[in-house]
Amino acid sequence: MKIVTNMSRGMSSLLLSKYACHRALLLKNVERCCSTQSFRFEDLKINLAMSHQLMRKPEASTLAFGATFSDHMFQVEWTHFGGWGIPQIVPLHNFQMHPGSKVFHYGQAIFEGMKAFRHANGKVTLFRPELNIQRLLSSSERSSLPTFDRDELLKCLKKLVSIDKQWVPDLDMSSLYIRPTFIGVEGTLGVSAAKTALLYIITCPVGPYFGKDITKPVSLLADPKFVRAWPGGVGHFKMASNYAPTLYVQKLAQEQGLDQVLWLSGADLQIAEGGAMNIFILLKTKSGGVELVTPPLDGTILPGITRKSVLELTRKWNEFTVSERTLTMNELLEAKINKRLLEIFLCGTACCVCPVKLIRFQGDDIEIPTMESGMKLYLRVLKTLTDIQYGRIKSEWSVDIE
Repeated sequence: MKIVTNMSRGMSSLLLSKYACHRALLLKNVERCCSTQSFRFEDLKINLAMSHQLMRKPEASTLAFGATFSDHMFQVEWTHFGGWGIPQIVPLHNFQMHPGSKVFHYGQAIFEGMKAFRHANGKVTLFRPELNIQRLLSSSERSSLPTFDRDELLKCLKKLVSIDKQWVPDLDMSSLYIRPTFIGVEGTLGVSAAKTALLYIITCPVGPYFGKDITKPVSLLADPKFVRAWPGGVGHFKMASNYAPTLYVQKLAQEQGLDQVLWLSGADLQIAEGGAMNIFILLKTKSGGVELVTPPLDGTILPGITRKSVLELTRKWNEFTVSERTLTMNELLEAKINKRLLEIFLCGTACCVCPVKLIRFQGDDIEIPTMESGMKLYLRVLKTLTDIQYGRIKSEWSVDIE
């Protein structure tokens, strides 16, 4: 390392099995590719920003999500003929790309979202970063972008956060958001995988995604005319092309005074995701028990890191049934009518955990009793996750930044 200081939606069990096999094959291919070619942390070149390039840090209490960026970024280029280039950490800068670059025309772009947190003692940690990098590798494979060694990227990422450690806010529920991004940049218009690509990481200090009141519930528009993902598609990958089509539906929701979209899928209107987040539904069972339900990873659901963490936490508590299964709007409505619906909450990196208060479905407003629930499971999950992230609970999920 060199430092320079002058610069289912109705899917059958068979289809679920096929998805699992496909995912396993992708992961196997990722392992194979990673073992043969990658950039290396030991080759990392660091060009620190000069004083006139440093940006003013806003007050942590005034941070909006994704509006302010820190001083440095990571980048490394790849070409079909030369393989990976030299990884670099450099001052944040604009890109200059050919107007025919694949990313502009065919959406050959993937990304991740993760965070660094400051503990009360000043220590900075990442939250389960190896899972984000593994998901980035899977998305790379599916997008015909080159793969790399996950450990080498993690070491480079940790170094980037270490250099800009002062940008990690010293305020509860604020953090440094980290956005690894991988794009095809070859300047040709043929519909084919790019022969040149750019992997980069930018970071930005952020406050709570939905504002200062982190427990404020949101409302959702459930419109069966619109679908986020479908069997055989790429809903389970973090592709940029998955997000642009959702913006119009989000606008429709906001025009109705609602906050987010509840995505449905299939002829039986299976509940899928909430906005760009995974969804959990807490129900009383007909036999008198309690069940926490989230849709299964059937190839249409993004395998969220927070989703995985919620499942692992609640299963460890062993206080109620935790299920990954399909749940339709009819089942939800039936549970609501029979007073078996207890809570609904969304989860993701940006917001962590967010309660739901209302769903508008086919012109009717369905009041969700999340905030009146005696269990307050959403609040317990939120507190446990944030206690881990901010160091109030010791956990192997926290990865130190030196």
